[in-house]
Amino acid sequence: MHAVQCKMARVALGWGVRDLAKYANVSTDTISRLERGEVLKSRTLDDLRRTFEAAGIEFIPEDAKGPGVRLRERLEVRAATPD
Repeated sequence: MHAVQCKMARVALGWGVRDLAKYANVSTDTISRLERGEVLKSRTLDDLRRTFEAAGIEFIPEDAKGPGVRLRERLEVRAATPD
């Protein structure tokens, strides 16, 4: 996950740094460090990515246009919707 993908994912979900830190069980400093472009442990990045994916974020691999994210249907919302 690139720093810009973290920022884009947070915006797509309407989350602040504190929200992501709470949901991923990491410190706000960890999120800030990632978004500044600092290198984090791969385990921490995996935890953040899983948190975003559970919330409905799909990561788009880097191509000629750069890395990206998109918001897909949230699994929790779909599961809670009556048939």
